[in-house]
Amino acid sequence: MARAFLVVMDSVGCGGAPDAEQFFNGDVPDSGANTLAHIAQECAAGRAETGRSGPLKLHNLDNLGLGAAVTLASGDACPGLGATPVGLWGAATETSRGKDTPTGHWELAGVPTPWAWHYFPDTTNSFPPELVARVCALAGTDGILGNCHASGTLIIDELGAEHLKTGWPICYTSVDSVFQIAAHEQAFGLERLLKLCRDLAPIVHDMKVGRVIARPFVGTPETGFTRTPNRRDFALPPPAPTLCDWAKAAGRSVHAIGKIGDIFSMQGIDDVRKGTDAQLMQHLYDAAETAADGSLTFANFVEFDSVYGHRRDVSGYARALEWFDAQLPGLFARLRADDLILFTADHGNDPSWIGSDHTRERVPVVGRGPVPQALGLIPFTGVAALIAAHMGIEPIRPEAVSA
Repeated sequence: MARAFLVVMDSVGCGGAPDAEQFFNGDVPDSGANTLAHIAQECAAGRAETGRSGPLKLHNLDNLGLGAAVTLASGDACPGLGATPVGLWGAATETSRGKDTPTGHWELAGVPTPWAWHYFPDTTNSFPPELVARVCALAGTDGILGNCHASGTLIIDELGAEHLKTGWPICYTSVDSVFQIAAHEQAFGLERLLKLCRDLAPIVHDMKVGRVIARPFVGTPETGFTRTPNRRDFALPPPAPTLCDWAKAAGRSVHAIGKIGDIFSMQGIDDVRKGTDAQLMQHLYDAAETAADGSLTFANFVEFDSVYGHRRDVSGYARALEWFDAQLPGLFARLRADDLILFTADHGNDPSWIGSDHTRERVPVVGRGPVPQALGLIPFTGVAALIAAHMGIEPIRPEAVSA
């Protein structure tokens, strides 16, 4: 039985979304946003020189067809990425009405999102009073801190000392459909924070808010505050069986790397490995060496998005792409001849764009498998279809679940 590996390079879009004008960063539509092309253009122009230099160097991904995928998706020039493809290559278009993490991943896994997500648009006093009251009741506190849009690292610097003094949880949101709670692992308690988020999740899920995220941190006002690796996402489950469920129903093992387990609420997933992107690459190496025949490994590399895209750091994003590309020969050496590996993205996050939100874009779909081919323009759901066909498994239709 053939194995498959689906690797999401979080936010590495390639422009060309036909409905980009309907999505915004502030008052500016996403029309013309192109994460890969604009990074490549900035690099070629010598405007992305921090920690790296020169044109964007993605030799391995480009050989698979990355540059060709950008041109197919958007028609934009992508300097430095002009190889003749030798892999599977194409680009995918999203149909769901969202440019967020769960929506993109679910649709890549075969399930478009049938609803519109709820966001907290007000940058201050972001949460309705009744929701704040529920948080206080669940936390056993007289109030919360934050109640605003914020960077997760900056808000603990700003409010960490007050949190230690009052014991109140730090609650904040972003341009995503999320409710995030930061609290000190020792002073507030990690298990208490996780229980608070777990108990709150059904309430915000009913509002069609995608995730409640626990953001534990440690430190003191004197030494500074640092987030720990014990983040936990409590996500709204997918609305129908996904590729992971299809594989499990066929008796296959499903391995998650990165935040895939959180995004899919562990539905259809056997195990999960987390860490920094560097650690995740080692986990992916290990899976390529040891995953069983017929298995699915589903990975997300988030730092393109979380560390560089939202912060509009073109040089940093380019460095991350080049680092990732340099790891691929080691990964390919561990794959078997009949394996399929696909690299794609869940949305865009053009670091040259205005604002700090994701950008509505098509995404590249490149990879290697037993038979190289030009995929053309496909829907996001076509990624799941490719993998299912390779693995010899059948999709589970929603009507089959309700029947």
